[in-house]
Amino acid sequence: MAGKKRAQAPLEFRNPQLADALQTQDMAALAFALRHGPTVVPLMRAGQRDDPRDSGEVWTYRDRNTGDVALLLFSDAANKPAALPAAVGLQSPAWLRAFLAAHADEITTVFFDIAGPHAMQAAPADVIAALDA
Repeated sequence: MAGKKRAQAPLEFRNPQLADALQTQDMAALAFALRHGPTVVPLMRAGQRDDPRDSGEVWTYRDRNTGDVALLLFSDAANKPAALPAAVGLQSPAWLRAFLAAHADEITTVFFDIAGPHAMQAAPADVIAALDA
């Protein structure tokens, strides 16, 4: 039938492989999940829907006492604390690699699922190495 549109499945803001790797605290599985699946990032400003080049503005945490900047990544949007900005983005491994390289001088640590249920922390250089492996 002409003119009928199929209903698109809603976009899931999660990476089950990353969630599994965090649950087992397995660094090799974490590296694999980062290389082969998306990552959920909190956004200060969501991207323009009509512009695929606009992925939004990533929210980072700056410690008031030290000035250290942390990138918070999530395996599932449901794991993002409500205190963070409401918008999230689903970013590819290539995007994550490029973002960390572009901000390598500023970002001091990367947190995964910081509020749980299975939080992990890594140095940006270690995340880049995992993505490049």
